[in-house]
Amino acid sequence: MIGKQIKGKDFYGVLAYNQKKVDKGEGSIIDANITIGSIVMQTKEFNVVRQLRPNLAKAVYHTSLNLPYSDKLSDDEFGNLARDYLQGMGFKDNQYIVYKHNDQDHSHIHIVANRVGFSGEVVSDSQDYKRSEKLIRDLEKKFSLTVLVQNEESNTLTKGEIEKCLRTGEVPERLELQSIIQGILKQNMLMDEFVKKLKKQEVKIKLNESASGTVSGISFEYKGTLFKGSKVHRSLSWNNIKKVINYEQDRNNNPISANTTEIGKTREKTDRNLPSYNRNWYSDVRKPSQNLEKNHRDEGDKVNKPRRFRF
Repeated sequence: MIGKQIKGKDFYGVLAYNQKKVDKGEGSIIDANITIGSIVMQTKEFNVVRQLRPNLAKAVYHTSLNLPYSDKLSDDEFGNLARDYLQGMGFKDNQYIVYKHNDQDHSHIHIVANRVGFSGEVVSDSQDYKRSEKLIRDLEKKFSLTVLVQNEESNTLTKGEIEKCLRTGEVPERLELQSIIQGILKQNMLMDEFVKKLKKQEVKIKLNESASGTVSGISFEYKGTLFKGSKVHRSLSWNNIKKVINYEQDRNNNPISANTTEIGKTREKTDRNLPSYNRNWYSDVRKPSQNLEKNHRDEGDKVNKPRRFRF
């Protein structure tokens, strides 16, 4: 299940959006603790409580909870899930209305709630995306839904990943890649074996080297997209991976460094590609005293040499 949260200023706009779905036969109201009537009357009812905190800019809380294509819930079950979600997010004594939409292939609901409670207290939005993700994982288990990703192994989904998942119904590539790498790292192995196992899963690996030739980072290419290890998951940075696999910092024995990066060529390798006169020049400039003495001799020769004039 995927949740998408929005906080806004205007109750009328979000109520009108959802009511339009109902009027078109693409949605229905499955639960509410406010009067079900016209949009204008509903807006006024929300705003009466909102006036308890007149300086609060964004009192509107609007979230959608989206099931995978394979999962289904009845209206009663969806209503129970919505109330559990609101309770878990801190909406314990607040106005709300729950809509179920059927305009997409996947089942989903929209919740509109007032951040200002009947007591005048405001529901905190601190860390609300992280809190929502953890809560959703718990609700997936409670309502026997498909668990998208285990919370302890995942980063919070980005806005773009959520929108793409809702649009295509597919798990984001980053989470697929995360699962592949973490599964392989559970086994003890050498670096070359790690590379081979990733290749079988159609994952390419790239080591990033510093100017001194030491590995400073790792990246993975999957389905045409390049991800930094730490962006796939914080546990998959190079500093963490090298603690798990046996990696020798030796360019001659490194099975992938020559094929995965052009960054940080060593001075020895660079010098080997220079023509002979360049190497001689490099040796000369490292002996300034000799060059200075030679230059003085040259200058002296020029001064004592007689000048010839042509008429």
